[in-house]
Amino acid sequence: MSEALLRIKDLVKRFPVKGGVFGGVVDHVHAVDGVSFELAPGETLGLVGESGCGKSTTGRCILRLIEPTGGEIWFEGKDVTALEGEALRRLSRDMQIIFQDPYASLNPRMTVGAIIGEALIIHGLAKPGSKQFDDRVVQLLETVGLHPDHRRRYPHEFSGGQRQRIGIARALAVSPKLIVCDEPVSALDVSIQAQVINLLEDLQQQFSLTYLFIAHDLSVVEHISNRVAVMYLGRIVEIATSKDLYTKPKHPYTEALLSAVPIPDPTMARKRIVLEGDVPSPIRPPTGCHFHTRCPIRELPLCSTQSPPLKQSADGHWVACHLRT
Repeated sequence: MSEALLRIKDLVKRFPVKGGVFGGVVDHVHAVDGVSFELAPGETLGLVGESGCGKSTTGRCILRLIEPTGGEIWFEGKDVTALEGEALRRLSRDMQIIFQDPYASLNPRMTVGAIIGEALIIHGLAKPGSKQFDDRVVQLLETVGLHPDHRRRYPHEFSGGQRQRIGIARALAVSPKLIVCDEPVSALDVSIQAQVINLLEDLQQQFSLTYLFIAHDLSVVEHISNRVAVMYLGRIVEIATSKDLYTKPKHPYTEALLSAVPIPDPTMARKRIVLEGDVPSPIRPPTGCHFHTRCPIRELPLCSTQSPPLKQSADGHWVACHLRT
């Protein structure tokens, strides 16, 4: 793998929980709990897991949309957590996001042209109303498969798939190097999902983009990702190439997730792994391995007292489990 574009080390994010008569902090939600990974230029890393495991929070911390509680974020050798003011604003040109809800993320009072071109104005790349501004907006609309005349319309006049294309055009406006795709197709119909995924892949080839692709649909992630990281309750439990993870999963949580993916061929049989119990509260996560309360192969007291490190079990395959190597 080439030199990392993005490097995350021991990333932590805790949200305060307030209560009592005076509304003081009584506890914390452990949303992200020591996440580490690297992302190479031109790569797509899929980040998967159940709802509430900390995927979106991780992505937002990387972009400093949410301030991390601890850990390191390095982008092209720059310490992202140390940047402030103008330096942070300049960095935002290189790191953009595509949000999950293509309607809620677009200002309903602004035309599509104004939404896409807003970043051009903020970063001083074009003046509003200028030919350079209009040409760039038209170019972006055509790049994502929309008509130039669409720039005069408002978000409510478009379908969900078209609105997500607008969101993609907005992210591309400042020519970023990294795009955090925060479940960009989860709110779309299946047929539209395929179109948007194909568009993202074409754009990656055309503009040499790097993606952190956050999703809970493992079939979607398999299609677009070079590598996949699996999260559970704020921690990464397995990282591997897409092929290795889907054919030779090592962590019992990954095995359970994959067993629930529908198989197109009804004649094929797959044993479904049903996990016992519910996902523990992130306010008071279990000691030791966070997954041990639901794990079908746990060994006590080892798994309940010692947190397993993320260690390499094969070339490029990392797993956090005491019993799997």
